[in-house]
Formats: sequence, C-alpha cells, structure tokens
Amino acid sequence: MHTILLTGGAGFIGSHLTRLFVKKYPQYKIINLDKLTYAGNLENLRDIENEANYKFVKGDITDLTLLRRLFDEHKFTAVLHCAAESHVDRSITEPLAFITTNVLGTGSLLQAAKEAWASDMDGKIFYHISTDEVYGSLGEEGLFTEETAYDPRSPYSASKASSDHIVRAFYHTYKLPVKISNCSNNYGPYHFPEKLIPLCIHNIISNKPLPIYGKGENVRDWLFVEDHVRAIDVIFHTGKIGETYNIGGHNEWTNICLVRELCRQMDEKLGRENGSSEKLITYVTDRAGHDLRYAIDATKLKDELGWLPSLQFEEGISKTIDWYLANTEWLNHVTSGDYQKYYQKQYKV
Repeated sequence: MHTILLTGGAGFIGSHLTRLFVKKYPQYKIINLDKLTYAGNLENLRDIENEANYKFVKGDITDLTLLRRLFDEHKFTAVLHCAAESHVDRSITEPLAFITTNVLGTGSLLQAAKEAWASDMDGKIFYHISTDEVYGSLGEEGLFTEETAYDPRSPYSASKASSDHIVRAFYHTYKLPVKISNCSNNYGPYHFPEKLIPLCIHNIISNKPLPIYGKGENVRDWLFVEDHVRAIDVIFHTGKIGETYNIGGHNEWTNICLVRELCRQMDEKLGRENGSSEKLITYVTDRAGHDLRYAIDATKLKDELGWLPSLQFEEGISKTIDWYLANTEWLNHVTSGDYQKYYQKQYKV
C-alpha cells in the first residue's frame, strides 16, 4: 500500500495520472497537491473528486513549510512529481516563473522527502516526471536515448533539465530513492488549448486561423496521454531505483503534416467540405530558439519493463477530437476562464 503525494494532479497529464491511480489502486491514498494556476483545472477530475482514497489540497510546491506539514500529516510513502510550468512560449516571456516552479519547487519537494524519510527510505519512491526537451534538438536522423547529453534550448527545457539534475543529485548524495522519466509530446483529452493540437481543434471549431510557426517543418514524437500515464504506472511499480526511462510514442510528425491530418479529420467529423479547414492555416514568425526535431528511443522501457504505446497517431487524434466535440462545455469554460470558479464552488472558499 502507498500513500502518494501527487503534484500537479489537476493539470493535463497530472489529471490523467491521478484518475488512473485513484481508480486502479483503491488501496492507495492519493493526495493531489496543485496550485491551480491557469493550467490546473479541477473540472478535469469531477468523476473522482468524491472517491474515498482521494483528497485535493490547494498549495504551492515551493512552500516548504506546507510540504513538511503534509509529509508529517499523511506519512507519504511515495511522490509522483508532475507539477511544472510547461509551455515553451510562456517560458520565453516569463522565464523566472519556470525557474521558480520547476527548479525551486522540485528542490523543495526533494528536501521535504529527504527530511521525512531520513530514518527509513525502504520502499519509498520519489518519481520525477520530465520531458524529452532537456536533450535539445536533433537533426534529420538519430534518437534521444537515456544516455544522450543534455542540451536544453529554452527557459522551459533548461528549468526541467535543472530539476532532473537536482533529483539525481539527491539520489547520489542522500541515497533518496528516485526514478525519472523523460517523455515526448503528449496529446489527448483535457489539454489546455494553448498547445498545438487543442488550439487547432478549438480554432477549427470556431473557424479561426491556425497559427503555424515558420514553415511547419519542426518534428515532434507524439504520445497519447493515456499511454504516457500507463507507462508511469509501470515505471513506478517495476522500474529500478536511480534509473531514467524514456517514454516515446513512435509517432514522428512535422507540425504542418499533423495539422493537415487534424484538418482532414475535423472536416469529416464536422460535416464540412474536405479541405475547408486547411484554408485556416496561417504561417507566423518562428519561435525563438525553436528546436527542429525531437524523437525518443524507448527501447529500454520496452525491453526492461515491457511497455509499448497502444495507439498510433491517427487513431489517437480521432479519439481526442471526439472528446473535444463531446465536451464543448469544458472547452468553453477553459477558454473563457470560468473553470477557475470551480474550486470556489466545490470547496466553498
């Protein structure tokens, strides 16, 4: 049995991870700590908010006093650290926010765990969830492996690289029982519409321009979010302490090809003339420091722990579009900001 501190559990990946663990492991107790910034949305967790093994706490991972109190109160046996500032564009305009949350916040969590587990680290797990962007940019060939040297290019990826290094430092210096995973781009339900796929879905529904950086030639490896959290589940329970595992989708797409596939499926699902959504594509000035290509080699995860993604992109994006079309109220709440009222309504504060 575990009592788990799950950080950032109201966000995109975090909400899927919270749901999986609450439903799959009723014998575990899950404490979801989330600051509820713009990307944290408790509406993502309506279906599990009243489960007996789940509790939500609003708070900041940089607040060491709060973390110490939570560790003392709940006697956590594990941490699933998902909380992070994650949007590259925002990191370019607000780099200090990313350094604060991703670096200082991770350091505070590690310190709280080290203090709480100092006398007995047996069976404890500090799982740090990270990104493939720490590796930098690939050319037309090659893949990121767990041995690839770090070469971050944005304030976001630099802050995540820093947090990875700090996690490893606590493992080597204090013998804190850590695990790390670095994942490729995620997509799926409950994704805040600032990222490419949900932004384009929303804009196609509204007949708004689809902004594409540069010529749309940047390549990403896409992974359905439910496959990602399934991989986290496997690593959490069977991965080795002190190890890093890359999680990839085996789905490389250029941005422009991805958006065209999205347009094709949206036209079909919305009953529009084929090609009409493609007319919304608008090329904009490229992002500063835009990495050309990311691609993950997930061989270690497959060979050692038996994990493989279950969906290819065409099927995954079809499921994602269907979810957004069936959940227009959620989408309207997110884009209007009304979702931020749910905490006050649910918790009467």
